[in-house]
Amino acid sequence: MSMTLTVKPTLVDRVVPNSFAADIALVIGGAAFTALMAQVSITVPGQVVPFTGQTLAVLLTGAALGSVRGLLSMALYVLAGLVLPVYSGGAHGIGQLLGATGGYLFGFIVASYLVGVLAERKFSSHVVKMLVTSLVGTAVIYALGVTVLSYSVFGGDFTQGIKYGMTPFLVWDGVKALLAAGLVPGTWALVNKIKGSN
Repeated sequence: MSMTLTVKPTLVDRVVPNSFAADIALVIGGAAFTALMAQVSITVPGQVVPFTGQTLAVLLTGAALGSVRGLLSMALYVLAGLVLPVYSGGAHGIGQLLGATGGYLFGFIVASYLVGVLAERKFSSHVVKMLVTSLVGTAVIYALGVTVLSYSVFGGDFTQGIKYGMTPFLVWDGVKALLAAGLVPGTWALVNKIKGSN
């Protein structure tokens, strides 16, 4: 039996032969995809945290790769950002983890894991279930992100943390959750059509 990071088969396992080498490549690919999406960044005057494509990458990576590979992929992304300019706007360094956006970065790791857990329970192949999964992942990112933002920038004032770190992003993140809810089940349907349903 070959070594693998797969817990239960997810979308990517319908396409990529299962092996430890494939798992490593997928983990690196997920981190690279997130780094790429992080550069889709819009900074709004007066806002501490920019609009980015990172959270969509987190949702898609977790749903496609599953819990362990999703977690490792986001952990690799966060660690890479300590030395490489892979965070939003090309930012990097330990200061990013200890500042306003640090909670969101750690939230990516937890969210990708939880989205992956639900994907392993076949939530990712159904539009409504994938939408719920995406909202759960987004809520986790907000919970950690707003908490760290509130303490690191606003002295523990959660009202300000929510005002600057969540409220302006709700519509944008809602759109990303809807995109994930359409893209992942749609890809499942396409793959099953090509390869045949099990």
